[in-house]
Amino acid sequence: MSEDPRTRELLVDDHPLVRDSLQRVLENSGEFEVVGQAADGNAAIQMAGDLRPDAVVMDVIMPGMDGVTACREITRLLPDARVLMLTSSTEDDSVIAAVAAGATGYVVKDAGLEDLLKAVRDVAMGRVRIPLPVLRRAAAVADGQSKPVLKGNQQLLTEREREVLTMFASGSSYADIAEAQGNSPSTVRNTVYRIQDKLGVGSRQGLVVWAVRNGLLDRE
Repeated sequence: MSEDPRTRELLVDDHPLVRDSLQRVLENSGEFEVVGQAADGNAAIQMAGDLRPDAVVMDVIMPGMDGVTACREITRLLPDARVLMLTSSTEDDSVIAAVAAGATGYVVKDAGLEDLLKAVRDVAMGRVRIPLPVLRRAAAVADGQSKPVLKGNQQLLTEREREVLTMFASGSSYADIAEAQGNSPSTVRNTVYRIQDKLGVGSRQGLVVWAVRNGLLDRE
């Protein structure tokens, strides 16, 4: 029997109707399996550890532990998990904080069905769905955190590794990069892991912050 190709999603929102609506939309697409629902950040962290989802769709503002704090803990617990934040406004500073905490994308709550599905699909595929100005602001926020991703020596990376990191930080998925470079997504994935090891960065979002801080996206 073939392995289920659907992306395993955890939904986090304090409104049951929102969670149920999201589950119907995602599962009706045939691309996603919702493995759990959580009503707050604390429950999200526990369920993420137990269920180990591929991706998390989470509200930014919730009672108790908010989505930003939960995002930071989930990406620490599951460095390969992707987090898409739901927000009421892209102008809110909490969006910047969420990106600095490890979110790889965000979408406004009143987005249309196709926009929502595209956002979830992009993040599930490994794309960084964050505009460059937001990434730069998030990098500045990350500077003030207790364990910032510091500037480093780009000579640690080969030319091919710098190309991969630049494309990845610009929003390309493993499949996108593989197609552009004429190799396989698994080769790109291994390259990204090797870059993380060389730079001492614990998450893919940390790689994006490193790329922004070290000027790899200055020509974007």
